Amino acid sequence: MSAEPTGGARAWLVWGVAVGGYFLAMLHRNGLGVAALEAQARFDVGPALLSLLPMLQLLVYVLLQVPAGLLADRLGPRYTLVMGMVAMVVGSCLFALAPGIETAVAGRFLIGLGDALVFLNVIRLAALWFPRARYALVSGLTGVVGGTGQVASAAPLAWALGQVGWVVAFLSTTALTALMALLVLLVVRDRPVGAAGHSTVADPISVWESLKEALRARGPLIGMAHHAAVMAPFTMMMVLWGYPFLVSGLGLEEGTAALTLTGLAAGGLWVAPFVGVLVGRRPHVRRWLALTLGAALSVGWVLLVVWPGGTPVAVGLTVMAVSAAGQTLAPTISFDFARDGIPASRTGVASGLVNMSGFTTAVLCTVAAGAILQALPDEPESYQLAFVPMCVTTVAATAVLYCFVLARPRSRA
Repeated sequence: MSAEPTGGARAWLVWGVAVGGYFLAMLHRNGLGVAALEAQARFDVGPALLSLLPMLQLLVYVLLQVPAGLLADRLGPRYTLVMGMVAMVVGSCLFALAPGIETAVAGRFLIGLGDALVFLNVIRLAALWFPRARYALVSGLTGVVGGTGQVASAAPLAWALGQVGWVVAFLSTTALTALMALLVLLVVRDRPVGAAGHSTVADPISVWESLKEALRARGPLIGMAHHAAVMAPFTMMMVLWGYPFLVSGLGLEEGTAALTLTGLAAGGLWVAPFVGVLVGRRPHVRRWLALTLGAALSVGWVLLVVWPGGTPVAVGLTVMAVSAAGQTLAPTISFDFARDGIPASRTGVASGLVNMSGFTTAVLCTVAAGAILQALPDEPESYQLAFVPMCVTTVAATAVLYCFVLARPRSRA
């Protein structure tokens, strides 16, 4: 067995550059949120067809999670990251210049393809460059940077769209992504220099064996249930429906809605590093954090959809705030569970399954909300029915989480 990595300044530099790519991936992923109303007019489509743009992007992301995990395990993080960022550059350029919905769809497809390769490799680098006790902290910080990317996709992007227009705003993010891809190629390395025997490549086992290994371990199963319960709700809101809900569902002014979405995305980011340190030092707290977040979100979303006479502004904002906190803490807790019982050289597949569970939920609920809104009159109460699928999946995933956490002995608690 090789010695555990020690971290250090070089490790933080490698992670810092790689996570810069994740920041941009999150900006690309959620950029359509504040641009939803403009995109609807630009491409002359209704809510159901508009929802296909983020749906396709997230669907590609979801379907590629296990292949991306295998690629991360076998090819290594550096080149896989560069491949993903190049795909995002091409996709973002197509989306910026799209004359119609067909080209826009192709652009979002490539953005989803590139996005699928980024996060898992940042997590992979954390496993290869940092000791196990610091993994939750680095995962939490990764979530903070991703949340900051969400922040940049709200009010700042809304401002850019208003000031310089669609094409220039989205081409600017394209140029930034191209520069970051070059920086990743120059700075990031797969493993610490001189880490003899510390391989970044997984032992040669089949895809089926990799999946069985991950699904036999209790940690990834808990991580999957937790991610579906706490990450999906705010992801759906940031990807597409949060801004329209604030404007059309709660009656906020457009500028206020953009600032509110920014504040919600940014408000809880500071908590993740502290939770990461706590989990690294006292792993048993993970179970209580996971169960508390799942229960709080379940109650909140039930109130949001059943409140008589339409969702009050205070209730809507509170539920969104709790959802934002859940999404921020999801990487810290979900991916720390995912490492339990899995060799460091094969964390990619387990992390891919955890990521897939959350984003599958987000994809299905985003599309379902668009279809429901398309069929209903343009009224604030329509959002309550549109969000019923997210309410149901959140409650169901939380119930599964409780079963996994409470029914069996804990391996690392």
